[in-house]
Amino acid sequence: MPDLLIELFSEEIPARMQRRAGEDLKKRMTDGLVEAGLTYAGAHALTTPRRLTLAIDGLLAASPTVREERKGPKVGAPDKAIEGFLRGAGLTRDQLEERDTPKGAVYFASIEKPGRPAADIIAEVLEATIRNFPWPKSMRWGAGSLKWVRPLHSILCILSDEAGAEVVPLDIDGIKSGNTTQGHRFMAPGEITVSGFDDYATKLKRANVVLDPAERADAIWQDATNQAFANGLEVVEDKGLLAEVAGLVEWPVVLLGAIDDEFLSLPAEVLQTSMKEHQKFFSVRNPKTGRIEKFITVANRETSDNGATILAGNQKVLSARLADAKFFWENDLRVAKEGMEVWTEALSNVTFHNKLGSQAERIDRIASLAREIAPVVGADADLAEQAARVAKADLSSEMVYEFPELQGLMGRYYAEAAGLPQEVANACEEHYSPLGPSDDVPTEAVSVAVSLADKLDTLTGFWAIDEKPTGSKDPFALRRAALGVIRLVLGNDARAHLDRFFDGQLLRHEIAQSGDDSQSQKLMGDMLKEIGEHGVFGSAVRTVLDTFDGDLPKHMEELKSSLPDVSTDLLGFFHDRLKVFLRDQGIRHDVIDACIAMDGNDDLTLLVKRARALEDFMKSDDGENLLQGFKRANNILTQAEEKDGVEYSYGGDVKFAKDASEIALFEALAASEGAISSAIEAEDFAAAMGSMAALRAPIDAFFEAVQVNDDNDVVRRNRLNLLHQIRQVCGQVADLTKVEG
Repeated sequence: MPDLLIELFSEEIPARMQRRAGEDLKKRMTDGLVEAGLTYAGAHALTTPRRLTLAIDGLLAASPTVREERKGPKVGAPDKAIEGFLRGAGLTRDQLEERDTPKGAVYFASIEKPGRPAADIIAEVLEATIRNFPWPKSMRWGAGSLKWVRPLHSILCILSDEAGAEVVPLDIDGIKSGNTTQGHRFMAPGEITVSGFDDYATKLKRANVVLDPAERADAIWQDATNQAFANGLEVVEDKGLLAEVAGLVEWPVVLLGAIDDEFLSLPAEVLQTSMKEHQKFFSVRNPKTGRIEKFITVANRETSDNGATILAGNQKVLSARLADAKFFWENDLRVAKEGMEVWTEALSNVTFHNKLGSQAERIDRIASLAREIAPVVGADADLAEQAARVAKADLSSEMVYEFPELQGLMGRYYAEAAGLPQEVANACEEHYSPLGPSDDVPTEAVSVAVSLADKLDTLTGFWAIDEKPTGSKDPFALRRAALGVIRLVLGNDARAHLDRFFDGQLLRHEIAQSGDDSQSQKLMGDMLKEIGEHGVFGSAVRTVLDTFDGDLPKHMEELKSSLPDVSTDLLGFFHDRLKVFLRDQGIRHDVIDACIAMDGNDDLTLLVKRARALEDFMKSDDGENLLQGFKRANNILTQAEEKDGVEYSYGGDVKFAKDASEIALFEALAASEGAISSAIEAEDFAAAMGSMAALRAPIDAFFEAVQVNDDNDVVRRNRLNLLHQIRQVCGQVADLTKVEG
């Protein structure tokens, strides 16, 4: 079986596109070959800045001959139907075979497709792959119609076996396939003839090209860490930057450079970000001081002066970049020391969203909400409001304008420079967190309050204007914001009724959108005050409207009915995110659904506490068997209520019990009901589950000993009411009807 080697040689491919391009080349080629009948033993793709390489081992020399039998129209069918079948099969009428079937005589066609040489198939598949390659961006050059990420220079395509290698003939817009490639652009620019993958890889290495991107990355990291260690320093790890730099060079040469002393006073994060974003340099840190003192750059060639000229040029460019950063830093510090309010005021001219107002208006809402959340998370309300008012101020700073990824971090530096309390400064940095599943959750109370307020304002705002995520589309990262709220609440064991905050913040958005309608604004302001005091939208509406004299504004009539629906929908969105979050922790979705169905489901800490206890209980024998008994009781009761048209919920009476198992179940239910309710009131769900477990044996004994639908109507009704007691007592813990067997 021959091996196939393909190389597409071009001008430099952007580093961010290389890995995906290698995967696409492999997938499109292997899928196309297999579809044409050419199977293979293995395939792997490799990339450098100038080439995409694919090696396929153990390829069939030719596709197999395929015989196919097709059933056609009935004998005697219209000529047009038969002619159409013949055209599709590529046969003549005398080549058809008549066969008897249960439905009568039918024409059958036997079609034989002879195999084809591998080279013919490869040429077709490769041309289709090249012409339809899914580059994120591509270009045309010269007079041809071919598009590629950068001008394509040559195509290497050979089949090799023990007998030797042959070129697969191919011509795409004048680019003919061959068995040659090029070495390093500067160090070995000559043409190289190859006969197979091993020969190809060996000759490229001699021509100063490291073909494997993983090998290039390992070499860069090894050399960089060795040079830093020799100077008593350490390289700041950055896997993303390492992968990018490995995609910029074919022959990596690591050089260690120094940062001018005048820039060493810049915050380490500023130095690191500036060097990474502008120069693709690695930062080198002094482990004793934590300062960034040197940098690592990776050249694409060896030089006679061991990189001195390259390093001098890089240091010159770096100094110019850092001079800008130093100017931004010093200028921002002067502004911060005079007061961050000037930055906050400037945000009134920055639109957050055309339907949600400016950043300054958003800050007002966040500050109000942070003050309300503060007592819930144990934060000082004044500090929480103060932190919320300056948390976004650094968005107006010159440093964050230049490096947006430093938002929050620079806010902490500037708040410290302004002499603000440390809790406020920390909140400026931490309120964006958590940004992803691997991000730490803030634990300082003020930071938690501001972070929750920020995310809840975002979510309620987009729900208020009906800009919710749909399918896979989530342009405003609302799923991430909801998950952030969940992690903040659970990670800090916060007891927050989210529904109250939803209602209040939705009202703030309505106030902002009501414009000049002063009457509506006053009514909503009064409702907001009521919600803050009592926490319930419905009662706040009634309290305010009962005191209103005159016709209610139309806007208020609509709001009265729509806001609770929006709030409920947003809570449902949180529950969906919570299911995803808990599923990764091994809690089943049906268990979560059973707990969501209970009162207080907007208290996520309580909800998760209940779900974890129920999950543990359902894994036990008692839990599994009790669930079966409960479902049996619930099914019998539901069917009887539907049949009789009545609800058996008036309580059974032990004096009508005929069997000892009935009496025992009455007694067990009476004992468990109080124990379960007391445990739930104390939020001791483990104890509640233990009390419920005690019902397993009497319920099992009851169903073994008696028939619920007794011939005696009094006994039957009493037993059905007893089943209702089972449903009621167990239903204190969770809605077990939602738990799957």
